[in-house]
Amino acid sequence: MSSGWSHGVNTKQIGNKTEARILSTLVAAGYGVSIPFGDNEKYDLILDDGSRLYRVQCKTGWREDACIRFKTGSKTTVDGDPTVVDYDTTVDAFAVRCRDSGELYWVPSDDVGKKSTYLRLTEPAIDHPRVRLATDYLLEDRLTHLEDTR
Repeated sequence: MSSGWSHGVNTKQIGNKTEARILSTLVAAGYGVSIPFGDNEKYDLILDDGSRLYRVQCKTGWREDACIRFKTGSKTTVDGDPTVVDYDTTVDAFAVRCRDSGELYWVPSDDVGKKSTYLRLTEPAIDHPRVRLATDYLLEDRLTHLEDTR
């Protein structure tokens, strides 16, 4: 059965692929990475840069128009009613894999919206403080910045 994301692959499998790709990239870059026990935490990984721990939520993004979009809210059920809960201060960053390009992004939690976040692939026609360019959040570049702050 298709989930709409990929032929014959469900959303849990897609999330596992995203998390594995991010985990392997972080480990290959020399970072310590821990995985919390169980599925009850709002973060998927803990990144250790040698001086600080980062709670990381892994997300799969997709191309939508001239953007990479990823959800920054989590669906849950409260008193029998489905609701979207944001991650608030429970994560420090979102690590995102674009399912269309395979590109990885690192987006600090201060830079995301409550339900979804869009990373623009092209320069916008107007300058706006809420516009986020995908190139500013490339994982490889952001990890270099983390190293510079050690």
